[in-house]
Amino acid sequence: MSGFAFQTDSKNLETMARILSLADAVAELIHDGDQVACEGFTHLIPFAAGHEIIRQGKRNLTLVRLTPDLIYDQMIGMGVANKLVFSWGGNPGVGSLHRLRDAVEREWPTRLAVEELSHAGMVQAYAAGAAGLPFGILRGFTGTDLPKVNPRIKSITCPFTGEILAAIPAIRPDVAVIHAQTADRTGNVLIWGIIGVQKEVALASQRVIVTVEEIVDRLEAPPNACVLPNWVVSAVCLAPGGAYPSYAQGYYDRDNRFYRLWDEISRSREEFLNWMKVNVLAASGTENLREKFFNLQRVA
Repeated sequence: MSGFAFQTDSKNLETMARILSLADAVAELIHDGDQVACEGFTHLIPFAAGHEIIRQGKRNLTLVRLTPDLIYDQMIGMGVANKLVFSWGGNPGVGSLHRLRDAVEREWPTRLAVEELSHAGMVQAYAAGAAGLPFGILRGFTGTDLPKVNPRIKSITCPFTGEILAAIPAIRPDVAVIHAQTADRTGNVLIWGIIGVQKEVALASQRVIVTVEEIVDRLEAPPNACVLPNWVVSAVCLAPGGAYPSYAQGYYDRDNRFYRLWDEISRSREEFLNWMKVNVLAASGTENLREKFFNLQRVA
């Protein structure tokens, strides 16, 4: 693999991330009532970490994510969250998130408050949080009804031009959860491929859990790569297949079959709960999700 190598400065050893099991990281770093952002854009979605949050029975979380998809559908359906901050929600290429809809429309398994922004609004809110600023600004929401239903969207006048801009509060999660391809043994993390808002959410958050496909001796960064230094990260957890059924560039492809099957599984509360009991609650956090789910069958 071509690219540059990232080396750790020995002077910063006291601030490096710890390498923990996923179960230990979730138990120590995620608390009931926290605001938790599990980010990843089309790939590197942290499914393994979401499943561990479910297994540990975390409650009253505010879940934040640009594009809530299957993992948030599962977490919401298992009663993990009481609020969702987001900009789009659905089963990509398939349709609705049935557990999310059930929570919003029928308060099952519990009432779910929602706070909706646009993609650009979420990005600016994360960026403001990462910069230590109280709010983000953008030219946005014009011609939409979002400011009518989200009172946290305000207007601000530019002191230089007089232009009216949208202002939104910074997002500073208690915990960021992301998946990446590799980390080195001192906790530096390498992400490549489509880079979403993982860097911004990590810098904006108080604590950061990163699951990875591999822990290596030396990071070799290809083009379009991002290195999160160990002083940003709280815990690195080895979780091969941890983004499955989404994809991890360089490791495995997206399982489109799983997304289609999830539409069937999640329509029924009973079938959903049975599937979660067999495939998540009774599972071990050390299992490779790709190996476990590749030959998945529905649970009646």
